[in-house]
Amino acid sequence: MKKSLVLFIILTQSISAQITGTVTDIKNEPLPFVNIYIENTYKGTTTNELGVYELNLSEKKTYTLIFQYLGYKTKKQTISIDKFPFEVNVALEETSVSLNEVVINSEENPANAIIRKAIAKRKENLKKINDYKADFYSRGIIRMKDVPEKFLGQEVGDLDGSLDSTRSGVIYLSETVSKLEFLRPDKLKERIIASKVSGNDAGVSFNTAMDVDFNFYENNIELGINTISPIANNAFSYYRYKLEGMFYDDRGNMINVISVIPKRENDPVYSGKIYIVEDQWSIYGLELDITGTQSRIPAIDKMTLKQNFSFSEKDDLWSLNSQSLDFKVAFFGFKADGRFTAVYTNYEYNQSLTNKDFNRELVYFEKEANKKDSTYWDKIRPVPLTKEEVDDYIKKDSIRLVRDSKTYKDSVDRVNNKFKLMDIISGYEFENSYKNCSIGFNSPIEAIRFNTVQGWNADLSTYFVKNFNDYKRFLRINSTINYGFSDDRLRGTISGVYKFNDIKKPVLSLSGGVTVAQFNPSNPISNLLNTSFSLFNEENFMKVYERSYAQVAYSQEVFNGLRASASLSYERRTPLFNTTDQTWYPNDNRIYTSNNPLNPLAFGVAPFKTHNIMKFNLNARIDFDQDYLTYPDSKFNVSSRKYPTLYLGYEKGFGATNSDYNFDQIKARIFQDIRLADKGSFTYNLKAGKFFNADDISFVDFQHFNGNQTNIGNGQYLNVFNNLPYYAASTNDAYAEFHSEYDFNGYLLGKIPLLNKLNFNLILGAHALFTPEHKPYQEYTIGLDNIGWGKYRFLRVDYLRSYQSGFVSDAVLIGFKLF
Repeated sequence: MKKSLVLFIILTQSISAQITGTVTDIKNEPLPFVNIYIENTYKGTTTNELGVYELNLSEKKTYTLIFQYLGYKTKKQTISIDKFPFEVNVALEETSVSLNEVVINSEENPANAIIRKAIAKRKENLKKINDYKADFYSRGIIRMKDVPEKFLGQEVGDLDGSLDSTRSGVIYLSETVSKLEFLRPDKLKERIIASKVSGNDAGVSFNTAMDVDFNFYENNIELGINTISPIANNAFSYYRYKLEGMFYDDRGNMINVISVIPKRENDPVYSGKIYIVEDQWSIYGLELDITGTQSRIPAIDKMTLKQNFSFSEKDDLWSLNSQSLDFKVAFFGFKADGRFTAVYTNYEYNQSLTNKDFNRELVYFEKEANKKDSTYWDKIRPVPLTKEEVDDYIKKDSIRLVRDSKTYKDSVDRVNNKFKLMDIISGYEFENSYKNCSIGFNSPIEAIRFNTVQGWNADLSTYFVKNFNDYKRFLRINSTINYGFSDDRLRGTISGVYKFNDIKKPVLSLSGGVTVAQFNPSNPISNLLNTSFSLFNEENFMKVYERSYAQVAYSQEVFNGLRASASLSYERRTPLFNTTDQTWYPNDNRIYTSNNPLNPLAFGVAPFKTHNIMKFNLNARIDFDQDYLTYPDSKFNVSSRKYPTLYLGYEKGFGATNSDYNFDQIKARIFQDIRLADKGSFTYNLKAGKFFNADDISFVDFQHFNGNQTNIGNGQYLNVFNNLPYYAASTNDAYAEFHSEYDFNGYLLGKIPLLNKLNFNLILGAHALFTPEHKPYQEYTIGLDNIGWGKYRFLRVDYLRSYQSGFVSDAVLIGFKLF
C-alpha cells in the first residue's frame, strides 16, 4: 500500500510538471543541483539530489533549455513541445579545463591578476542590480544519525516519530514558495504564498530568503559572524589563489576556475573554487566550504555553499539562479547533516522600487499559506522530491494523524504519568497531552542551598501549565515553598502568568507571598557560588532581607519598536540576621560577615527599619529601526544593529509607613552591539539615573551595581564590575555606569604565527562608575575567549585592573559559557 502511494505521488508530480527528466554524467551517475533554465529568461529550476528535475511551462512551443553545472560543459537543447508531459534526459560531460592560453607572468600569479580585476569590478557588478522582484522556492532537510537514547540523564525519545530503529531519520523537512522584492543595499521583503512542514499541520516554515541571502559581491557575508568574500577589498589579506584553468561556456565566455585557499585556517574565510568570467569579471558560480571554527558556529563540522549564475542579455548581468547549502554537525554525541536548497526564478530587475515600497515587515504569510494541499505543491514545486522526502511526508502525516488523536495521547500519558519512587527526588509531571496542560513539581534536590541567614534551605516548587493555540497563548501558575533549617522559617510564594496572544505579546501576571530576596534584585551572586564560597572559604557574599508582597504586572508591545511594562506592588520589608556560622573549612583569619551590606562588621544591626511601602514601576524599551516577521498568529521582532536599543524607566515608592522611605527615580539605558566587518565587534552598555526626595530611603531601594568578589565570571561581562564589592557603591542619588568590550574575534591573534593555531579571541574591556558619594571607579580588562579543545571551547580568562583615585587592585577572572 505504501509503495503504491509513493508511486502515485511521483507519477502525479511528473504529470503536473510538464517537462521532466534526469540529468546524469556520461557514466550515467545522477548530477544533483544542475541549473536548468530557458534561454534568455529567468524561468528555470534545478535537479534534486537524484538528478531529477521538473519544469512547469504554460505553452506548447519551441524552447531552448540550458543545462549548467559547475565543472561540466554547459549544454543547450532545443525542444519542440507538442504534448505534456514532455521528457528530456540529458548527460553532461566534464569540462576540459585548460591552462594552455594562460600567459604566465613571472611577476604575478595569474590567479591574483584575475581576482584583482574581479575586486576592482566588484562595486560595479553590485550596482548593476538596484532592485528586483523574483519568485523564490526554498527546501530544507535535516537528518540525524545514531542519536543517543539519553542526554544528560534525560530520555531523548524518537523525536516525534522521526527516528527509526537505528536511531536515525529525517527530523526536519520543510518547503516555502515566496515572492521577493529587493532594494539595494539591504532591503529585502518576502511574501510567503505557500509553506509546508513535514508532520506539522500548522505548516509554518522558517525557511526564509533573508536567511540564505549570501551575496559574494559584498565584502562580508554574515554566516554566524561576518565572513570574508574571496573578492572582498581586503581579500588578499586572507586568501591565496591558484588558477586551475579555464573553459568556455555556451556563449563563448571564458570562465576562469580559481582555487580559493585560506592563508590561516582559523580566519572567517572559505576554501574551494570560484568561477570568474573573463573580461566581465563577474561571478559565474562558486563552490565554497567553511568550517565551524571559521564561521564561529562550534557545532558545525563543515558547510558547503554552491551558487549558480546565468547571463541575461536583456538586463546585461549575471543573476543567481540556484543555491544549495550543505552542512554536517557533530556535538555532544549528536550527529546531523542537511541541505537547504534555494531557487530564484522570474526576475524583474530595476523596476524603480523605492523606500516607499518597503516597511518594517520583512516576512509576511499570506492567508492560508500553510493550508495548501498536495495538489498545489505538486504543481508549483520547482525541485522534485526525492523518495526519502516523499516517504517522510507520508510517514509524518500518518504519524501526526495518529499522534494527534485523543486515544494515542491518552495512552502515552498513561505510561509517562506513572509515578515512580525516584520521582520524589527528581521531580514529577502529570500531563494531559490532548488538552495541552500539565501539572507537576520540580526536583527539591536541585533547589538545596546554603546561606548564613537561613542555613541550609530548600524549595519545593509546583506548577500548572495550560497552552492554547500552538503555544501562542498560555496560562502558567507556579508556587514555591521554602524552608530554612537554621532560622526554622517556612516561606512561600505563588504567581500566575497569562499571555493573551503572540503578536503584541500582552502578558498579565499576579504574584505574592513571602520570600528571601537579595538587596540587589539583579541577584549578583548565585545560590551555587554563595553556597560554595560560604562552606569552603567562609565568605558569605550574599546579603538578603525578607520581602512579603503582592504584585500585579502587565506588559505588551504598544507599536512596532516600543514595548512597555508596568507593575504595582505592596511590600513589607523585614531585615534578617545571621543564624548560623556553619562552615566546612574554618579559617582562623576569617569570620563570616554580618548580613548588613552597609557595615559587614555590624552584627545585630539592621541596615533598615521594618516597613511597608507601595511601589510603582513604568518601563519602556525602544528599538529604533526595528524590523519584524509576520507569521500566522505570531510576530517576531528583529532588532537593528544600526541603532542602539533605548530603555527608559520610572520608579516610585509611596505610602510607606516611614515617610522618609518614599522616593522617585528616573533611569535610562542604551545598549548596542556593533559589527565591524572582519575586525570583530564593539558592544557598549550605558546606564544612568537620578533619585528625587530620597535622602533617607531604605537601603533596599538604593541603586545597586553588579559587583563580583568571587573571581568567577557569570557570563554577563557588560553589566558587571568584576573587581568591585557587591554593595560598595550603592547610591540614592544620581549615577552613571558604562560598560564596553571590543571582541577582536580572531582579527589580531589570528595573524600571529603559531598563536593563531590556538584559535583564541582577544577581548578588551573598559568599565566606569560615577556617583556623587564616591570618586569615579574604573576597570580595564584584557581577556582571552574561545579557550578549550576542538569545538568544545567554553572557557574565558580575563586579567583586570581597577582604579579609584589611583590603582586599587588587580585580579584574574575565569568565566564559563555554553556557546
